[in-house]
Amino acid sequence: MQTRDEIFATLRDAMVELFELDAERVTLTANLYQDLEIDSIDAVDLIDHIKRQTGKKIAAEEFKSVRSVSDVVDAVYRLVNPVT
Repeated sequence: MQTRDEIFATLRDAMVELFELDAERVTLTANLYQDLEIDSIDAVDLIDHIKRQTGKKIAAEEFKSVRSVSDVVDAVYRLVNPVT
């Protein structure tokens, strides 16, 4: 199991590496598209990275509703910690 804090730290590191962002800009409240200037191709790269890290595929439909870094953390948390 991963906590939301662990997921956020991993996600922040990935976004810094993949998109050359300053780590300070990647906050839970940051909007992916407006604050971090992530476009649809970047979003696909991020989904692919999440898949490689977790071994699980995040549904593209679920990612469409994602707007903030916090939304991504929540989506990944649900992916790696399914309700039983």
